[in-house]
Amino acid sequence: MGHGDRRKCKCCLKLFRPDPRNRRHQCYCSAPDCRAASKTASQARWRAKPENQSYFCGPVNVARVQAWRSRHPGYWRKDRRVGPALQDVSMAQRLGSASKTDDIASSPLQDVLIAQPAVLIGLIAHMVGTPLQDDIVRTADRLLRLGRDILAKSAVRTATPVADGGAGRDRLRDVLQDPRLP
Repeated sequence: MGHGDRRKCKCCLKLFRPDPRNRRHQCYCSAPDCRAASKTASQARWRAKPENQSYFCGPVNVARVQAWRSRHPGYWRKDRRVGPALQDVSMAQRLGSASKTDDIASSPLQDVLIAQPAVLIGLIAHMVGTPLQDDIVRTADRLLRLGRDILAKSAVRTATPVADGGAGRDRLRDVLQDPRLP
């Protein structure tokens, strides 16, 4: 496009290049104020035509507007910014019995992780077979000592390999079977 294709905007009086599709009748540039001025001028031209002089006046047009408003109740009160969701709605799926999934779904993973001490106590009580605190404390103490022994032996084993003949497994089995062992 050469310099001859530029026009002066009727609103801001600056030079602009008209859109090639509207070159023959575009008189305003694309600035927001100029577009508003273009709309105002277009509406004024429309109202100046004789057939449109009484478009908004008279009982016929009042009835037309009232009929339209009755067909479109609340049109002006709609919030136009709210649109449809950009995601598909996921369909709910059953995963077995509802009682099992309700317990899992009601507590998120963070709640389960916070409850680890209670889980450990419940596991020990299940292994011992009694909910009495004295038995749980004795078994927890025994398991703690056994765990420390295993960790100490594994540290020594990496330095010097020693065969214990499976004594560690026998001790764990004995503790689990009889929690009163020392």
